[in-house]
Parts: sequence; C-alpha cells; structure tokens
Amino acid sequence: MADVFVSYKAEDRARVRPLVDALVADGLTVWWDAHIEGGSDWRQSIEDQLGAARCVVVVWSALSTGAQGKFVRDEATRADRRGVYLPVRIDLVEPPLGFGETQALSLIGWRGKRDDPAYSAVVAATRAVVAGTPRPAAQAGPAPRIGRRVALIGGGGLVAAGALGAGGWAWLHSGAAAARDSIAVLPFANLSGDPAEAYFSDGIAEELRSALSRIAQLKVAARTSSEKMRDADVKDAASKLGVATVLTGSVRKGGGIIRVSSQLVDGGDGLAKWSQSYDRPEGDAIKVQSDIADNVAGTLRIRFGNAERAALTLGGTRVAAALDALLRARAILNNNLRDQRRKVELLDTAIAADPGFATAYATRASTLYNVANWMSGAERASALVEQQTSAARAVALAPDLAYAQSVLGVARAAKLDFKGADVAYRRALALGGDALALANVAMFFAELGRGGQAVAIVDRAIALDPLNPQLAKARVTALLYARRYPEAIAAAGRALATGADDNVLGADLGDALLLSGKPREALAQYARSGDEEMRLLGEALALAHLGDRAAADRALAALSKLGADELGYDLASLYAQRGEPVRAIAELERVVANRDSRLVQLPGDPMLDPLRGDPRFKALLARLNFP
Repeated sequence: MADVFVSYKAEDRARVRPLVDALVADGLTVWWDAHIEGGSDWRQSIEDQLGAARCVVVVWSALSTGAQGKFVRDEATRADRRGVYLPVRIDLVEPPLGFGETQALSLIGWRGKRDDPAYSAVVAATRAVVAGTPRPAAQAGPAPRIGRRVALIGGGGLVAAGALGAGGWAWLHSGAAAARDSIAVLPFANLSGDPAEAYFSDGIAEELRSALSRIAQLKVAARTSSEKMRDADVKDAASKLGVATVLTGSVRKGGGIIRVSSQLVDGGDGLAKWSQSYDRPEGDAIKVQSDIADNVAGTLRIRFGNAERAALTLGGTRVAAALDALLRARAILNNNLRDQRRKVELLDTAIAADPGFATAYATRASTLYNVANWMSGAERASALVEQQTSAARAVALAPDLAYAQSVLGVARAAKLDFKGADVAYRRALALGGDALALANVAMFFAELGRGGQAVAIVDRAIALDPLNPQLAKARVTALLYARRYPEAIAAAGRALATGADDNVLGADLGDALLLSGKPREALAQYARSGDEEMRLLGEALALAHLGDRAAADRALAALSKLGADELGYDLASLYAQRGEPVRAIAELERVVANRDSRLVQLPGDPMLDPLRGDPRFKALLARLNFP
C-alpha cells in the first residue's frame, strides 16, 4: 500500500499530476485513481487504498468544493476520522463546511517546481502526517509572480489600501506651499488597554490623513513616512518629514464609545497650536475626523467652502461595523495569500454592513489585484473580474474619489483597456491622490512612453513620502523608461545603499548598465539576483551584448529548463536585444494571445527599442489600441 492517497476531482487530473509527480520524486509512494487498472473493481480499490494510506492529501478546488465534489468530501471525511487528512488548495476557495479546522496549504499558482516554498511546505506536512508527527507550521503560500520590470507600487503590488486624498496633488500642481501649510499626522496612541485595538487608533490616524489631504491648500506627509516617526519627538518628526506642523493624538475605544484626543503642534518650537477631545459613538468616527480637519484648517487659517468640507467624508461610512471591518482590513500588512484573502473577507463584511461604502469597494479591488498575482489561468481571470467589478462599483458610488479612480485604472489596464485606464488615471490625477497613488500613475505613464512625466510625478511622490523605499525604486524605473540611464544607475546605487535591495530594482540597474553600454558591469549586477529566472535572463542579455552568443544560448537553455512558461514578454525583450526581431515578434504575439497584462509596457519599454521601426511591431501596437 502507498504512503499517500491523493483525493481530487477527476476533472482536475491534469492540474493534480504535477503534485503527484513531485511527491514521488521526493521519495513518497503515492496512490491516486490514475493507477486503477482496466477491469479492476475501482470502488474497492479506492476504499482499500484510502483505508491503508498513512496520509490522505485532499485537493480542494472550485470543482471539488462544488456540488459535484461529493466523492472528494466523502474521502476527506474518512481521512479526517483516521487523523490522516491533509488539505491542499489549488483554487481560491474555502474547504466545505466541516473541513475548515485544519489549515489548508496553498498551491495556488504553483508551477510544479519542487524548490518552491509552497510545495516545500506541502511535502514537509505530508512527511509529518505519514510519520505520525505534528505538522510543521503552515506556510503563507507561494510568492506572487510580478513582472520583471515595471511593478505597481504598494503592499503587494497596488496602491496602498488607505484612502487617497487630494492635498498632495493640488499642492504639487500649484507649486510648493508655504511652510505653515504642510502637516504630518503621526500614528495615534492606543489607550484602549488592549494591544489588539491598535488597528483602530492607527486607522483613525490614516482616516484623518486622508481627510486632511483633501484640503487643497495642504501638503500632507504620506502614511509610510509618517508611521516611521511613530516614536519620534515632534520636532524631529517635523524636520525629517519636511513639515511645519504635526497632528498627534490618542484613541480610547470601549462600550460602543470612542474618545479621540488630538493636538496640533508647531514643528519648530513644539508648542501646541490647538487641541480637543471628542467622546462619540463609534459610528460617528467619520464626523470626528471631519471636525478635526475643519479645526486644523481653521487653526492654519485655511479657508474652504461647503464643497471642500463635503469632500472630507467622500467615500466614507457612518456605519460603525463597516468602518471597523475596513480598519481591520487595512491593518493587515503581510503580503501573502492567506492574509490577503482574510483582508477580502473583512472588506466583504464592511460592504455587507454598508453597501454604499465606496472606499471599502476600492480597497477590495486593490486587494483582489494582489490576490490575482498568485494566480494563473482561469483562477487569475476570475480574481481580476472580481477586482474590476469592485473598482467599477467604487467609482459608481463616489466618482470624485481619487482612490476609486486609481484602482479603476489598474483594473482597466489588467484587462488591456489601456485607453480606459488612461482616462481613469488622469481623472485620479485631477482629483488628487497620495504618494503611492502618484507612484502608480507614474509607472503607468512610464509604460506608455511618457518617461519625462513619470520622473516628475515620482519626484512629487517622494516629496510627500521621503522615507518610503518603494518610491526610491520607482524613481529608478521611471528614469530607466525615460532613457536617462546614468541617472537611473546613480539612483539605483543610492537605493541599494539604503538597503532597498530587491530583484526588480537589481534588474532595473542591470538594464540601465546594459543600455548605457556597460554589459560587463550589467552581467555582474544580474548575477547578484536572488531570483534564478531573472538572473538567467539578465545573463543571457549581457552575454549577447558581450558577443558571447554560445554562453548566452546556454543561459537561455537553462532558463527554458526551469519551465519559465510565463516569460514570453521577457523573452521578446531578449530577442529584441539580440537582434532577432522575428523571434521577438513571435513571442509578443504569444503574449498577446495570453492577454498578459505586461503588454502595457510595450510603448515605453527601452528593451524593445530595436523593434520600434519594425512594421510588425507598429501593427501590434495599433491592435492593442494604446492611448
């Protein structure tokens, strides 16, 4: 009898086979119904193997959790009774009722690689169940696959989950504001007596940051940099964030009542300019934030009318349960599939409590985009459809909410509606947004070939969020796409020196070195990548530029052995740089057929410059209907 019995829906056989093959390759004996021989009593064979296996791996999918998955549920029940049940998910689904107590391991988006951390968790858990020892701690799931070059900015790949306001944009359009019109909102202290309530005090501070940023005359320091000043002295925080005033405060929550105390402090001398406390029902939190914003504006002698005052609560909610669920969702910063799925659940709770909560819909859309990064094929398509639906609903509810327009731009670009994305991003730009939204618009503009605009917008974002390392990376990408290679190299060096190292930043630095005529330095940079696919692709590029075609071909062959079936766009870049336009165009046609969202990079990607005069490339651009 086998060590492992694999239970799954028959229609998922092709998707389950890589798991079976990998377990066998790792020395486990595996039985699944593909082993049933012709003429065998298949029901008896299944029952015998199921009863004898020391571990039953149950593969939960959209099919096996559905109405037709009763045999899988029956096998899972028998395994659970014997204490040998090990659930694995290959789709974004919950196990059926009664099977949720055991944490399901995720293989969503897994491509069959045995060195993938997600598979490593599965095989480790399988061996533990076979041996009768406790399962290792569950892993978070596979890291999402992001494009080698331009990636959206923010937690996991999209605009930050906080609401976006207008002040930063308006200040940037009108020129530098006077010092008295700049402010930072530091994290509010949690005085509730329970550390678990910190999500609420931090959330109230972010809501205030958002409300204040909708006052056109204010420059508001962004969340990432402000939160780095959590324990800083007010004067030190003001100096590092480049603001004249600082808003601090505390929140006490209990018994359905919240007490919010806030204080506006001069960043130069540390003296209070205004302070007040509010005792309100939890559902009045949005009124509290607008009152504080109004008082801050008055103290700073900023005048704004009824329309501006109404904008302070745009996209918000007066339902306490809805706000609480949103703040809990925003507090989830871990970029793994399990936590992102939990975030979606909380946002669903917020929307159920208040179906008119536009910010919750917009945050749900951005989170679903992150979830989709773990997916491929039908699963990714399904997540993106949900994302697009949520983004459209957010805009329908609050068309003047910059955050909603920003995530609508992302949703439209993901379905290759580039003109529609351009409209949404430009609308967000006109309405306003925070630093991370600025960076996402900049990346979109860079992809469309508007490199000069992209650099200027990233620089504006950095002015609002000077301590955010993601923006330093974004500036490197923007400079690369603007063909300002020496500046990109210098900016990348500074970012790396501050510890902002990652594979995308390293790839951008390698590309800038390569395109500035320094292939040997580029080769050394590519070799440092922690991602094997990126390293091999970079080496193939640099070796081709060095004239060592044989070595470049060996790197390309090694890349192919990794099963890098999602690298069509990057292979097109490689062939373009190698002077093989026919192969490059063929790869791009395959990418178009797969509707890969990285196609948005075609107009601006400098690696494709050798193709720009080719009529076939021009025809491909025309088919994609770029703005």
